[in-house]
Amino acid sequence: MVEVSRRQAIEDVASDLFRERGYAATSIRDIARALSVQGASLYAHVTSKEDVLWAIVDRAASRFEAAAERAEGEAERRRPGDPAEAVAALVRAHVEVLTGDVDESGVFVREWRSLGPERRSAVLARRDAYEARFRRHIHAGIALGTFEMTDPAIAASALLSAINGLASWYDPKGRLPAGRIADHLVDLSLRMLSSES
Repeated sequence: MVEVSRRQAIEDVASDLFRERGYAATSIRDIARALSVQGASLYAHVTSKEDVLWAIVDRAASRFEAAAERAEGEAERRRPGDPAEAVAALVRAHVEVLTGDVDESGVFVREWRSLGPERRSAVLARRDAYEARFRRHIHAGIALGTFEMTDPAIAASALLSAINGLASWYDPKGRLPAGRIADHLVDLSLRMLSSES
């Protein structure tokens, strides 16, 4: 249990530093200094700085995936076959993950490309599968006339790029709570896709 909590403390501090300074500008010594321990002692818990980044990115990716899975299921129960409901639920779930742990999700959004080739490829495959959820519902919305005729892949990428901007500017102590920000982003997303003039 001590090992798990020490490892979690390392990852939490690293998330904060990676988000604030960037992965490349943060050293193992920086992480150790923030934990008030010797740099060499961190290697009893982690094998490399990249392993710490991988743990953060992998956990964040799993959170996004689990939230999207739940969101799609809930949307299907509420309004079966409604692509607008599904997209709204996915946007809301994405915002909830982003705002639920700003440091971790911010590191995921900006720093996953710093991973080595094998791990970067694994994250890219997961990201593509995640975006495919949005593409599938956008495509269905176009087919039903709910959404404007457009390229579903470009629409999904544009939508997620805009929402991922939250990782740069969201402040839990800011003017609007996360739920209200989610409301606005759902509204903007659906307006962007809407076929109504």
